[in-house]
Amino acid sequence: MSLNQIERAQGLRVRSTQDMWAGVFMIVFACVAVFMAWDLPMGSLRQIGAGMLPKSIATICGALGVILALSSLRYHGEALTPWSWRAVVHVLGGTVLFALAIRGFDLGPIHVPSLGLVIAGPLVVLFSGMAASDRSLKELVIFAAVMTFGCALLFKYGLGLPIPLAPWLLGI
Repeated sequence: MSLNQIERAQGLRVRSTQDMWAGVFMIVFACVAVFMAWDLPMGSLRQIGAGMLPKSIATICGALGVILALSSLRYHGEALTPWSWRAVVHVLGGTVLFALAIRGFDLGPIHVPSLGLVIAGPLVVLFSGMAASDRSLKELVIFAAVMTFGCALLFKYGLGLPIPLAPWLLGI
């Protein structure tokens, strides 16, 4: 019996659960994106509407998700590994921490002023970096300084976005 006959006899079977679930995630992501952008006008190629980019990217993501899910039926790949909840908490928590630090917040009687990019940038890199098990504090500190400097140059000065750098210190 040849390999093709054996594969046909086994029927459709997922050979790469990691690819299958990644494809399903991309398909669901694409459906949610199209649903959220449903009311935005597409426009035309001459005059692009607000919905053209999100709907196009969602369609491409959905198509790639279908291809990925179908390829998981044909090609052997890795099994789905369990999530590292520590990584999820640190990466998502870093994002929330950045949002709170860059703008400031009130929590009942506690008032935290806008700390700006000078504090929020290194804070998010250091907190998110704790998600990796092979991290080095020295590497994280250097990376945080370089990323903060690069982001300040790019967003504040290169693109001219109104991102506060250090309002508590410099007033900008």
